[in-house]
Amino acid sequence: MEDNSLIEESPYIDDAIDDARVEIDGREMYEHFRFVADKGQQLLRVDKFLVLRLEKSSRNRVQQAAEAGCVIVNGRAVKSNYRVKPLDVVSVVMDRPRYELEIIPEDIPLDIVYEDSELLVVNKPAGLVVHPGHGNYSGTLVNALAWHFKDNPDYDVDDPRMGLVHRIDKDTSGLLVVAKTPDAKTMLGRQFFDKTTKREYVAVVWGLPDPACGTVEGNIGRSLKDRLQMTVFPDGDMGKHAVTHYETIEALGPVSVVKCRLETGRTHQIRVHMRHIGHPLFNDARYGGDKILRGNRSSSYTRFVENCFAQCPRQALHARTLGFVHPSTGEEMFFTAPVPGDMSAMIERWRAYSETK
Repeated sequence: MEDNSLIEESPYIDDAIDDARVEIDGREMYEHFRFVADKGQQLLRVDKFLVLRLEKSSRNRVQQAAEAGCVIVNGRAVKSNYRVKPLDVVSVVMDRPRYELEIIPEDIPLDIVYEDSELLVVNKPAGLVVHPGHGNYSGTLVNALAWHFKDNPDYDVDDPRMGLVHRIDKDTSGLLVVAKTPDAKTMLGRQFFDKTTKREYVAVVWGLPDPACGTVEGNIGRSLKDRLQMTVFPDGDMGKHAVTHYETIEALGPVSVVKCRLETGRTHQIRVHMRHIGHPLFNDARYGGDKILRGNRSSSYTRFVENCFAQCPRQALHARTLGFVHPSTGEEMFFTAPVPGDMSAMIERWRAYSETK
């Protein structure tokens, strides 16, 4: 979200497993540019320093990025008047990957749950990529938002001070909030950072969790064996602190329906935490849930499970509820999106199966 000269996208896979990810003041961000000042660097305002090095970027754009906390020197956010010194490491970071191409507005239907002058809540379908990236340069939620706001002169899809406040994976369905003003994004972003938002997911997992209700707490980071996967590390320097609260709401024999409440928001958090306790999400190919992990091995049962996989051809995860305080009115807002058809039909299949058994 900013002028394309400051933000373009880097290789991006399934909602942001990306080597450019960094943590700045507790925020998960993406480093888009990095410059190291020369040994002979004279004191120079950081906005001037960056304008000299970023093609097609205006000083005003750089100042906007700094105001949004996106200009970093030696690991800390700075304002435009910071004076760069010799050997300072100056980075431009954003809360999303770099966009390699211009964002083209596309007339993609949006399921808008709520909208006012400051924010929009959308129910994202499974299969819709949130941000443009490697292999997905069009047909994303950002392209759809660019179309939706194309007649709104106050909304700039490239402005880092507005836009999507958080993300969910491509094949996860559910609720997302979009900020239409800089103040709204700042206020909403602070609520996510302070963990005061209310986010509840519905998932189908293999097996019956024991205990039926509990908390999974474990640092999440990129797997050392497979860069496309995240994993839980023992307490220590590896990974980032993550907490998921879960509750089993329906036992259906070999699978269970659970609801998960996020206390933190790490990449693939629910998928990784549930696998960590031995209950991968149903049909989650990345984390092993696309195999028959419970039940017998009869041919009829195998066909039944394969039909369930076909009914819901993605990880069975839906962001059902989202709650936050409105950035200007102070009103508590709470939204619910029903479990989509693919997941609900698959759950019905398992419900019928468990009743017959």
